[in-house]
Amino acid sequence: MLFRSGAAICGAVVALAISVTVARSEFGAVHSSAVVNAASGEAIVGAASTYNPFRPGWREGGPDTASGERYDPSVWAAAIKTSLRERFGGVQFGARPKYALVEAAGKKLIVKINDVGPLTPGRIIDLNERAMRHFDPSLQLGVIYDVRVSPLAGDYWIPGPVDRTSQATEVEHAS
Repeated sequence: MLFRSGAAICGAVVALAISVTVARSEFGAVHSSAVVNAASGEAIVGAASTYNPFRPGWREGGPDTASGERYDPSVWAAAIKTSLRERFGGVQFGARPKYALVEAAGKKLIVKINDVGPLTPGRIIDLNERAMRHFDPSLQLGVIYDVRVSPLAGDYWIPGPVDRTSQATEVEHAS
C-alpha cells in the first residue's frame, strides 16, 4: 500500500514537471499584451516579407544566420534589416538572442531576431515561415504592409503569439 502511494506521488510529480516544462516552451507560452507593451521600445513601421534559404531564389542567404544558428522554419524567428541591427541590440554571432514584438492585422507576435540582411527597400523585417503564417496562414500575400516592429527589453522572452485579452497568463521575463 505504501509503495502504491509513493508511486502515485512520484507519478504526479513527474507529470507536474512535464506540464511546467511544456508550459514554458515556445509552444505553450502566452504573454499578455500588458507585459509585452511595457517592455517594448520605439516601433519601426514598414513592410514584412518571408524568407527561406532552402527555397531557390537569388536573394536568399545561406542556411546559417548572423547569430550562428541554422535557419529553422519551425521556430518563431526573423531577420531584421541590416541598418536596424543596432536598434535591436546588435545581432552577433554567438551572442544572446534579441527579441521583437511584431504587430500587423490586429495580431501580435514575439519573434527571435537571429539574422540580418539587406532587405528589399520598404521592408524592415523578414519573417521565417512559421512567423509569417501567424499573419498570413496560406503564405499567399508574400508581403504584409503597415507592420510595427518594436525591440523588446531583456534577453529571456519566449517567442510566440501574444494573448490580447488575458492578463493572468503572462510569462514573466528576466531583465
